[in-house]
Amino acid sequence: MSRSRVERLISAFTDDGDKTFFEPADFPWIAEIEAGTSEIRAELDALLVHRDQIPNFQEISADQARLTEGDQWKTFFLYGYGHRIDANCARCPRTTELLGRIPNMKTAMFSILAPRKHIAEHRGVYKGILRYHLGLVIPEPNGQCRIRVGSDVRSWAMGKSLVFDDSHPHEVWNDSDEHRAVLFVDFVRPLPFPLSLLNRFVVWQISTTPFVKSAVQAARENRPVAEY
Repeated sequence: MSRSRVERLISAFTDDGDKTFFEPADFPWIAEIEAGTSEIRAELDALLVHRDQIPNFQEISADQARLTEGDQWKTFFLYGYGHRIDANCARCPRTTELLGRIPNMKTAMFSILAPRKHIAEHRGVYKGILRYHLGLVIPEPNGQCRIRVGSDVRSWAMGKSLVFDDSHPHEVWNDSDEHRAVLFVDFVRPLPFPLSLLNRFVVWQISTTPFVKSAVQAARENRPVAEY
């Protein structure tokens, strides 16, 4: 069954199929992740000492070149669609341990936006995945760093979570003079049976595509990859 058809089934047969943002309280594991914010932040801070060596997103996924350039958006991958980046996980053991508490976690990274960076409107790969952000470095005052998903806008806060469906058109702003960083996680969307089985199959299909495999290899080697 095609990815687009499963997306239509999710919209038609679930109560939250077209929701943009979700309540963090609906995901019991979030409380434990938020409780570990200081430990996650400490591991991020150790990486940021050498921020210039963290890959730019377009060096991992050339498709991102339409959204970013230069060193405006840096990403430190821990997992990519279920593929573990062993060397990076070894540098962030506590973060990696906490990621293991997230049911059906597929992708995880630190996402670091430069000052005055705007990520233009785009949409994610697939509705059967939800996105989670934990605020780690959030410039003040509140509202300078924000995300629009569909017609809804939210701001990040230190140690607080956002959950959203990135298959809606969305864009991001860092209007501050400082860097913004979040823990960025994709996990399989909880769905009723048998739709859950179809969803898992589509997620598996995506994980086997040359695009994903090349991006994972680039994250392991910290080198640019060809565009697909």
